[in-house]
Amino acid sequence: IIVIKRDGTREPYSRSKLERGIWLACSKRPITQEQIDKMLSQLEEKWGANKKEVSSSTVGMDVMKALKKIDKVAYIRFASVHREFKDVEEFKEEIVRMFK
Repeated sequence: IIVIKRDGTREPYSRSKLERGIWLACSKRPITQEQIDKMLSQLEEKWGANKKEVSSSTVGMDVMKALKKIDKVAYIRFASVHREFKDVEEFKEEIVRMFK
């Protein structure tokens, strides 16, 4: 799978790179390696089944959806990096959206 970055560059998908980012969001949360492995395997199957290339925004959104089901704190942490929150207001808006 090739990941198309925001700037248009392409790079090979790296499970370990994505997993590191997910674990940063999951730090000190009650999440197991098994949960992360299962989530990544399901997402990789989805991305690989559809096409040979996937955008980094699709990867980020899919990870956020999956994390939201596992742990809301990890979801917010990952979203804050993926969506590049500029200030506390954007952070608060996302939390409000999460509980609607």
